[in-house]
Amino acid sequence: MTNDVDAAETFSDKPLAFTIPSRDARGRLVRLDSVLQEILSAHDYPAPIALLLAEALVIASLLGSLLKDDDAQVTMQAQTEAGTVRLLVCDYRAGELRGYVDFDRERLAELGANPSLFALFGKGFLAITFDGAGKQGRYQGIVPLEGETLGEACETYFVQSEQVPSLIKTAVRLDGDTCSAAGLLVQHLPEGEEGRERLHTRLDHPEWEHVMALATTLRHEELLDPELSLEAIVWRLFHEETEVRTIAGHSLVRGCRCSPEHYRDVLMKFPEEERAEMRDDEGIITVDCAFCSRKFPVAA
Repeated sequence: MTNDVDAAETFSDKPLAFTIPSRDARGRLVRLDSVLQEILSAHDYPAPIALLLAEALVIASLLGSLLKDDDAQVTMQAQTEAGTVRLLVCDYRAGELRGYVDFDRERLAELGANPSLFALFGKGFLAITFDGAGKQGRYQGIVPLEGETLGEACETYFVQSEQVPSLIKTAVRLDGDTCSAAGLLVQHLPEGEEGRERLHTRLDHPEWEHVMALATTLRHEELLDPELSLEAIVWRLFHEETEVRTIAGHSLVRGCRCSPEHYRDVLMKFPEEERAEMRDDEGIITVDCAFCSRKFPVAA
């Protein structure tokens, strides 16, 4: 296994990218620690919601680490039709991560301690949006929220929207007030050259089957083990391959971009009649940030 840059081992709050050239595969590993605690602490989430948001933040980190431009952003949003969870949204940009869940607390209490994904969302849909920088543009894929985990729904997204065979494994654990979360993303890279077989049209390609068989041996305990580096996990899975290249990504931080200046710019896009209705007796508009649970008084 080779590192593209000399660096210390990666343990948490920084994704690790790896490629297996001989198998036409790439992957990402991430383990969330302090950044996860900071995001979850903004709201008093019950255990099922905290675990759900933790998994979503892991997936957003994995997807975000695929971006090649620091100005690009990926947003993952899950919505339902009359579900217990009304909205789940996470986004990533240049290492900045944020997330929020809006849910019905009374209905959640009726579901018990370990509600399934279907119990939480009912009939729901997952939208994944990539906002590229410059001429890369914006594209979005929407898939049903089906399966036992958000990771399975994201696998469906990659197959249906990008025609890229993918495997996503996530692990989340709540121990008292401390939540742990980690994940693995492995993909089979398409060959797009004219006149050659397009590998991404075959989910049963032998190279992909080999990589997937190895990746599925990863246990939740290994993903969540704070003493086990991400490089060590890649070594355990793929040490028999001819070459595996690794490189660490951006350090992850809570990236709420709220500020009085930001909200003032947003409010100025509303007609004056609507802004007048928003003002209190002192002429102040108070804006709540759902992501960080702070209030911003704006004189608009």
